[in-house]
Amino acid sequence: MEKEHLPHQHDLKAEKLFDHMPAPAEFAGAAELFRMLSDGTRIRLFWLLCHCEECLLDLSAMMEMSSPALSHHLKLLKAAGLITARREGKEVYYRAAENPRADALHRMIEDAAEIACPE
Repeated sequence: MEKEHLPHQHDLKAEKLFDHMPAPAEFAGAAELFRMLSDGTRIRLFWLLCHCEECLLDLSAMMEMSSPALSHHLKLLKAAGLITARREGKEVYYRAAENPRADALHRMIEDAAEIACPE
């Protein structure tokens, strides 16, 4: 089904853009990612994991959170493809994923918070 023309035709560029605009459902994944990241704890945790790989107990201590509460946040970040986990014996180590989405988010966090990567 073709989209209707815009009521006012101020500029053809806008009409061409409108003709190619994805359906609302195609933005659902981005909206879900932003909703999930609306939690300051997850943003702080993700930023930390951009700079180190760490186990749950040490992360719990750094974040001053219980292991079950932190596990919930880690699960959401992992489901979003922002972090990865690897097992070494009984320990599971977490770190930021190496993908364009995680890299972009890392830069956005540091820009928005006006902080820099530690050396």
